[in-house]
Amino acid sequence: MSAALHSDIDLIPQVSGHLIGSGGKRFRPLLLLASAALCGYEGERRYPLAAVIEFIHTSTLLHDDVIDNADMRRGRAAANHVWGNAASVLVGDFLYSEAFRLMTEHGDMEIVKLLARATNHMAGGEVFQLMKKGDPEITEADHLRIIEKKTSHLISAACAVGGLLAGAPEGHIAALGRFGLDLGFAFQIVDDALDYTASADEFGKAIGKDLSEGKMTLPLIRTLQTCPAAERQTIVGIIRDADRDEASLKAVFAIVRRGDGIPYALNMARTYIAAGKKQLAFFPDSLPRRDLMLLADYVATRKF
Repeated sequence: MSAALHSDIDLIPQVSGHLIGSGGKRFRPLLLLASAALCGYEGERRYPLAAVIEFIHTSTLLHDDVIDNADMRRGRAAANHVWGNAASVLVGDFLYSEAFRLMTEHGDMEIVKLLARATNHMAGGEVFQLMKKGDPEITEADHLRIIEKKTSHLISAACAVGGLLAGAPEGHIAALGRFGLDLGFAFQIVDDALDYTASADEFGKAIGKDLSEGKMTLPLIRTLQTCPAAERQTIVGIIRDADRDEASLKAVFAIVRRGDGIPYALNMARTYIAAGKKQLAFFPDSLPRRDLMLLADYVATRKF
């Protein structure tokens, strides 16, 4: 990643390095490496393609933070608050273009097609989420569609690319893709719940940020379905109020936390993880298979 981000334009490694160098879980590239190993591939192409996955993901974070006017990312000031919105957007664009340069250099046509589709899904998911922002009538199905596009398709692609690198049978590649898709749903649903339960120090970004931005995530959607009518009316009024203050947000926060929205979301995440693990039954027991199982378990229990 460091080599690919080298540039004689100083701002590019400064902005990209600020986010990439701040840590992060490297969850998506880990999935690619483990999936490739599961299928018997240990060649050098796995490394630049793992970087491709992380660059695509990181570029969306840079863009998201501009859209959301985020203050913090991975425990430090968001890049848009250090260098401004224009620099964050343009360096995000650079990361996209660098990802596709590496992809065409180290991938084949099937890998390029897969990652291009995943990137297109992500962009569509961002637009659909924007359409549903602050909409208390959003359905659970709508939210799951956003997750599938924004999060699941890239995680699915990371796993499938590992199989493609190895020239694995079509059924094995499909199973890895389905494993990643289920894991992506679980990952984002847990993220939804953490926005109501984690500490800011652990989570690396402000708690309650989704709510303050009007993002309708699963715990809130479930709460609107199950809470008493008076509480629902309170939540809807606050969500629709463009001038909502911190006290109002805290009131919604309290209603969500005492309802069943958070356990409902976490239970759904565990269901997706169980479904994903079943896809690995296609493969004999091995260290890479156990690694993938461990990564799946991590999703269910993570605190950041």
